[in-house]
Amino acid sequence: MKAAIFFGSKSDTDKMKKAAEVLSEFGVEYKAYVISAHRAGELLRRTVAQVESDGCEVIIAGAGLAAALPGVIAGMTVLPVIGVPLECLSAGSNGLGGIDALLSIVQMPPQIPVATVGIGNSKNAGYLAVQILALKYPELKEKLLAFRKKLADDAAGAMNADI
Repeated sequence: MKAAIFFGSKSDTDKMKKAAEVLSEFGVEYKAYVISAHRAGELLRRTVAQVESDGCEVIIAGAGLAAALPGVIAGMTVLPVIGVPLECLSAGSNGLGGIDALLSIVQMPPQIPVATVGIGNSKNAGYLAVQILALKYPELKEKLLAFRKKLADDAAGAMNADI
């Protein structure tokens, strides 16, 4: 396993699935975990230690509202952590559209950074994880370069539009 995906609530599964899809697209082994930083802190600590010992090299963590999960994980490990701020639509939520989560994740204290993607953009978290891993794995770098070339070719092909 090269990557781990954490999120604090089962209701966030569909939002975080896009990160898993990107990792799968590039052939990156991962495991996903639903653990609340607030409700199950000791379980989270043990699980982070386990994924480290299993060889995990990058962590994606999605959370809404106070969005403590990415920061708490970053405080437990020196592995790169990519935070995905999530909009919380549950009953009683504050209705800030994920801005609360974004600010919580991006405003980490000095010396404990969390890379942060856009609100709900777990897909970009997956791509960033692939980029981080591509520094070490030449086969991933080649896949990433081919992917980027296809993006550029597709954009060039769409340049001329019939209207």
